[in-house]
Amino acid sequence: MRDVRGFSRSAKALRHDEHVGIANLGGPISTEPRINERIRVPEVRLVGPNGEQVGIVSIHDALKLAQEADLDLVEVAATARPPVCKLMDYGKFKYESAMKAREARKNQAHTIIKEIKLRPKIDPHDYETKKGHVVRFLKAGDKVKVTIMFRGREQSRPELGFRLLQRLAEDVQELGFVESQPKQDGRNMIMVIGPHKKKAEAKAEKAAAKAQGGSEEPSPQEA
Repeated sequence: MRDVRGFSRSAKALRHDEHVGIANLGGPISTEPRINERIRVPEVRLVGPNGEQVGIVSIHDALKLAQEADLDLVEVAATARPPVCKLMDYGKFKYESAMKAREARKNQAHTIIKEIKLRPKIDPHDYETKKGHVVRFLKAGDKVKVTIMFRGREQSRPELGFRLLQRLAEDVQELGFVESQPKQDGRNMIMVIGPHKKKAEAKAEKAAAKAQGGSEEPSPQEA
């Protein structure tokens, strides 16, 4: 094929031009549902504004009902046969959806894994201190990785570490649960305790307590 200047055009070049032309014509693909006159099907399965099933009606009748109710006809299931459409205030729906998404992002909090290290023959006072850290971490909605460190001949007594981890899990069972059972990892034995409360719930409770005049607990130092 030759262009207006008489030069031959390759098939690849022609395909490129065709692709660019289609892209320029179509523009970006919309992810929003079709509404009102943009719905180009002969009939739809109509749902009322309160979720009631109206049934299968012609697109003309559906648009007429939407106009009479001062609402929009919104396609909510385009792949259904026929497509499912609902009568709603689309502007209000979009606003409320945006607010819900914003609130969800605001309240979203990622669980953090804290770590506490213990020795198999830990001193009772040190044990209580370490347990206090675990309690605070769990109350804050964080997971806790508890590591028992074996040295020298202690490596031949893994039951000491297992019993210590079991004791700790029982002491904090009201606040957390054993998410990962004790397992040997070289010279260490590891167990993970997960909080019963989600991070967002813990943050909400902390904020409520602060609003009521309660003092915040000091953040514990990790071992």
